[in-house]
Amino acid sequence: MNNKKLFRVLLCVLVVTITTACLSITVFAAGDVASAIEGTWNAAQAQIKTVVNNVVFPVVDMILAILFFVKVGTSYFEYRKHGQFEITAPAILFACLIFTLTAPLYIWSIL
Repeated sequence: MNNKKLFRVLLCVLVVTITTACLSITVFAAGDVASAIEGTWNAAQAQIKTVVNNVVFPVVDMILAILFFVKVGTSYFEYRKHGQFEITAPAILFACLIFTLTAPLYIWSIL
């Protein structure tokens, strides 16, 4: 590396460091943070449960179901081509699908 290139790199690093130091804000927690987090969780718990149970889990279930059926189809075509059925990937996807289908029954007792 020549001196001009090294100078440019060091100058860029210096500018980024100074900009980061000037624009970053130091935040100190005032009071009991744990009780604030617990209070927020208790206030929003019903809404979070409703959204997760009615939106997040069905979306994840749908994605896993589509992936499962696609993988079973590709495994079948590979079986017809090579004579060997690969069961590992469909079995993992099926286990994940069963896990996410039954998760709303017990996940909230864990949390």
